[in-house]
This record gives sequence, structure tokens and C-alpha cells, in this order.
Amino acid sequence: MKLLVNIDVPDVREAEAFYIRAFGLTPARRFGDDGVELLGFEVPLYLLRKEAGSVGAGDSRRRYGRHWTPVHCDVVVDDLDAALARALEAGATQETPLRQADWGRIVTLADPYGHGWCLLQFLGRGYDEIATP
Repeated sequence: MKLLVNIDVPDVREAEAFYIRAFGLTPARRFGDDGVELLGFEVPLYLLRKEAGSVGAGDSRRRYGRHWTPVHCDVVVDDLDAALARALEAGATQETPLRQADWGRIVTLADPYGHGWCLLQFLGRGYDEIATP
């Protein structure tokens, strides 16, 4: 089994530039003007052009202002401060202050299309610090 991550965006070229600058991803395959495959995470990331207002799921319409979804991506980095600076410079919006937990550090962001992201830096044993037996 393999996991693919697809992100709907209104403009593939603009989104591609953001994700390359923010996370250091590398473009791979292109699908005309409607999609691009980006590599660099443990799973491929696909940016797919979908017009704002088009049907997303059920009766829901796509909108690219900040929105909430119960599914989001965490990006684990070695240096949270450097990764945050890079993402902000690329156009992300920081939504919360940096926070320290028993397992590491976290900050939440939104990309220019309203999708939520978390940047994580594991410290010590990472999630094993809080795992229950």
C-alpha cells in the first residue's frame, strides 16, 4: 500500500513555487497545467488545479481562504526556527506561537491557499517521550 497526498490549489505554478520555497521540495512529473508531483517528503505531494467554487465533496464548494479540516499534514524538521523562517518567507502565515511539549516543539501555519500545516521538531525520543505502554 502507498499513500499519496493531494492538495487542491487554484494555480499550480504559483503553488509549486510556494511549496518549493517553503519546504524545499523538488518538482517531478507534470500533468499539463492541471497538476505537478513534488518530491522530498516521505510521500509524494500532488498539487492539483481545482477552481475556487467548484464542488469538492458532497455539497461543499472549494474555497481558498483559511478553512478548517480534520485532516492536516505535519512536517517534521531538524531546526524548527529555520524551517519556520523559510515557510514565512515563502508566503505561509504563522497561526500560533512556537510551543514546547514533552516530545518537542510545534508551530502551526497556513499556506497561501488556506490549508493548515504543522511544523514539528522532535526532541529527545520524540513521541516515544509520551507513548503509553
